[in-house]
Amino acid sequence: MPVPPVQNLDRGKWSPFRSRGKPIRNPSNGEIIAEVAAEPPDFPNMFEFARRHGGPALRSMSIRERARMIKDLATELNCKKDRLYSLNHFTGATRKDGWYDIDGGIGTVFSFASKGAREMQDGCFHLDGDTERLSKRGTFVGRHIAVPRRGVAVHINAFNFPVWGMLEKLAPALLAGMPAIVKSASSTSYLAAECIRLIKDAGILPEGAVQFIAGNADGIANCLGPQDVLSLTGSSETAALFRAQSCVTAGGTKFIAEQDSLNASILGCHSELGTPEFELFIQEALREITTKAGQKCTASRRLIIPRRLLDDALETLSDRLSEIVVGNPELEKVEMGPLVSMEQKRNVLDKVNQLELEASMVCGSIDDLETCGADPEIGAFFAPTILLCAAPDEARRIHEIEAFGPVSCIMPYRDAEHAAALANRGGGSLVASVFTNDPVEAKSIAVATAAWHGRLYFNNRESMKEATGHGSPLAPMIHGGPGRAGGGEELGGVRGVMQYMQRTAVQASPNLLAAISGQWVKGAARNFSTVHPFKRGFNELKVGDALTTDSRVVTERDIRHFAEFTGDKFYAHTDEAAAMRNPFFPGKVAHGYLLLSFAAGLFVDPEEGPVLANTGLSKLAFRKPVSPGESIRAELTVKRKTRRTDEYGEVRWHVSIENQDCELVAEYELRTFVAYRA
Repeated sequence: MPVPPVQNLDRGKWSPFRSRGKPIRNPSNGEIIAEVAAEPPDFPNMFEFARRHGGPALRSMSIRERARMIKDLATELNCKKDRLYSLNHFTGATRKDGWYDIDGGIGTVFSFASKGAREMQDGCFHLDGDTERLSKRGTFVGRHIAVPRRGVAVHINAFNFPVWGMLEKLAPALLAGMPAIVKSASSTSYLAAECIRLIKDAGILPEGAVQFIAGNADGIANCLGPQDVLSLTGSSETAALFRAQSCVTAGGTKFIAEQDSLNASILGCHSELGTPEFELFIQEALREITTKAGQKCTASRRLIIPRRLLDDALETLSDRLSEIVVGNPELEKVEMGPLVSMEQKRNVLDKVNQLELEASMVCGSIDDLETCGADPEIGAFFAPTILLCAAPDEARRIHEIEAFGPVSCIMPYRDAEHAAALANRGGGSLVASVFTNDPVEAKSIAVATAAWHGRLYFNNRESMKEATGHGSPLAPMIHGGPGRAGGGEELGGVRGVMQYMQRTAVQASPNLLAAISGQWVKGAARNFSTVHPFKRGFNELKVGDALTTDSRVVTERDIRHFAEFTGDKFYAHTDEAAAMRNPFFPGKVAHGYLLLSFAAGLFVDPEEGPVLANTGLSKLAFRKPVSPGESIRAELTVKRKTRRTDEYGEVRWHVSIENQDCELVAEYELRTFVAYRA
């Protein structure tokens, strides 16, 4: 069944072709299934539309509102994802392959929505880090804020994950407050376009927040400026073309590259045949070779195995691969579909021929491939292939050439140091995995390889039931890598959002910084009232509202009772002579947690009121000990307010405890849920 011509979404409208389009073929049978525009769109007006409409609309929303927006978007896509699955097989992907792409992409949007709601401050900018004291008396302080860039995020996506690859960039950009122009790889653009159609039809995003290009993108770099972000996923050759553009070299455009790389998987020295780690290694190697027909930027291209386990691994992996059913991905029993195109098949074959100059083929037939429900001569089918490089130290091509298909090369190693060195020979990768149950070996390889790999994935018998896989980037963790992998970072939770924001250092007096940041800063003015702050609703409390409590004397009887009641009989609280020998104490002192308990007793209002729950405390620091007979008092200040629901919000209080000489004894941040008051 053909799909409609893949049009560009240009300034809020689907643009008809101005001339004959460029055909896209079904990789399983060669039939034309769609067309993309052969001519580039009007990029200057697309950029102007994004800057004039999309950017201001997104920036007018708070971070929490944008988080809610992309959560609603993910919910809508999740309800309509069958429309995406109906086109999935045209890309050569099986239903299981589609799960990684479609459900994985939607799940990534949900994850960023959660990060925005839970980990980023509500308001027009994000506060990055704590306040820094910049002067002796504290009258000059500083803090970093992150604001949305006033430009356009241009996303150049690869063909292999038309949904996930698009959404994993789009979600953090929208959450940051930047409009996006998405350029999909033409060969699978019909699936990306259907996802964009669902997004547009949902009516959730403001006008101009997202525009889409399926075909020719010539001239797009000419429109990029110093406030724009260019994020690319693809080959090192494509990245080099964009990296050389004047907008990047001299114009200040931020450039993020996530490139294909020669990722490695290491079987641990003691992971013999029969151990869970050996079986895990085989299972994951099998998955990396066959999922998406090996067309994954994170696929494991080099399998590094102890020399004494080489025969066992080769035999086991070859036997398993020979059972893989290759063919038409529409069929349920098919486990691996074709490559994305005949052009890609020719490219992979050429790379394999080059690798065979240093390695021998031990599994995979180029000329005699059986396919299910498809003609191997017509379709872009390629057999799962294993190469063996017996002398990896002398080899060069296997550490430099990537066959972007169902191809991996096995190489033996002597010891953990040698394994790490071979993994690093790839010149930088997105991920390296290690299958070991030896903690010493794990640490040794981690230290030796971390500088060359964006992600290190360890799996063993403890984590095997929940580990997500060598080739599965996760939204909370960074995705990218040094060297050959491009030197960029995507995902990573709030780190990914920060790629689309400008971090700025703000230096001012405490009062001015509090006004700018919307959070109380130590040294800033406070508002004292006769009404206890715990009697005020979330909507009534203001940042800077404060309470100073009465004093309470800490007696030796209090300390003795607390020690008996809690069982905390540490000598500094119970033995005067021993406490005096401790250089940090003048003698017997009160428990720190006794002081926290007394402070709570001083500032907590006992009556039923808007405060719903104490959800924890953080940043606790004990500054000065309290001896029997000394007194303490507490000071409570509203530091920050964050709306959670329509019924309550979170209030963070700065709590300081002082002694009778106004010396700071302890301080911390208290978190409470406080209800709105009608």
